[in-house]
Amino acid sequence: MTITSPPGQEASPLATPKPAKLKGGGFLRYLITRFLLIIPTVFILITVVFFLMRVTGDPITAALGGRLTPDQLAQRIHEAGYDRPILIQYFEYLGQIITGDLGRTMSDNRAVTEVLATYGAATLELAINAVIVALLVGIPLGLVAAKFRDRYPDAVLRILAILSYATPVFFAGLLLKLVFGVWLGWLPISGRADWQTELELTGLQSPSGIYWLDALRSGNMEAFANVTEHAILPALALGLLTGGVFLRLVRTNAIGTLGREYVEAGRSRGVSEYRLTTKHAYRPALIPIITVMGLQIAMLLGGAVLTETTFEWSGLGFKLAEYLTARDFVAVQGIVVLLAIIVAVTNFIVDVLAALIDPRVRY
Repeated sequence: MTITSPPGQEASPLATPKPAKLKGGGFLRYLITRFLLIIPTVFILITVVFFLMRVTGDPITAALGGRLTPDQLAQRIHEAGYDRPILIQYFEYLGQIITGDLGRTMSDNRAVTEVLATYGAATLELAINAVIVALLVGIPLGLVAAKFRDRYPDAVLRILAILSYATPVFFAGLLLKLVFGVWLGWLPISGRADWQTELELTGLQSPSGIYWLDALRSGNMEAFANVTEHAILPALALGLLTGGVFLRLVRTNAIGTLGREYVEAGRSRGVSEYRLTTKHAYRPALIPIITVMGLQIAMLLGGAVLTETTFEWSGLGFKLAEYLTARDFVAVQGIVVLLAIIVAVTNFIVDVLAALIDPRVRY
């Protein structure tokens, strides 16, 4: 069949690509919009944290009150500028953040940026380990639960999933320490590595701060084994929290996929249930995990505070607990601001990945 153009117009083969341009433009607009939303999100979080930290008074009184005489305290407050109007302090703080100056800690007089650089890698390492555990637990067990829908394995896995994300992370950590560290004696219950291993890894040239990565880079497999032993229990305690969520998401989405027409057609042609589950239901089941990953990162960072404290893991969560105890609000502000930026940027990356995988989420 020949398609003719209206009289007076010539048929142009270039007319059809226009929808593709609109599609690409839509994705670009979506990308720019999501990126720009990072700015007000971080701004609101910084503002809320700043004023909440000032509810109990100025940081110097909170940290050093009772340890200095009233005259010394007043002098320190005046030198730091905390006796000025709160709005002036707020706008000065915003200016400092823009220039990358988060102030100095009150308890140990260290630059907050130095604290973030020193302990941030440990929290990143714990988060990576926890995500690996969550994916290894959530995806395979979610597919198993979908395959045995409404049968005994499915019921057991659903109960375990509920228990995993309903159990407080510190309680799960204490149970893991008690069972595998104290009763069985299989794994260490505190720290990131033995002190000899820490000395070796921190003495490397340009260390990343992520111990297992530094051990692999240096080819020190003994150090890698030691770091892995110390990482198992904290990663399990934090990773199971998210793994239960992933399990239920994968199960629900895989059940929906296994009921589609093309899967039924494959089943009628004699394709095995194992192949249908692993080949046809696997990739669609990953989409909801990617879309909720941003929320789970926020949950992981929140759980990292309790996990690091439970296992004496020297990361930002562990230091945050110490600074809260010392009422060092300057340090607390800086750590919370960094965590807020990480969550906002992570959500942006997740939104972009979700849009690339499923174009229906775009504007």
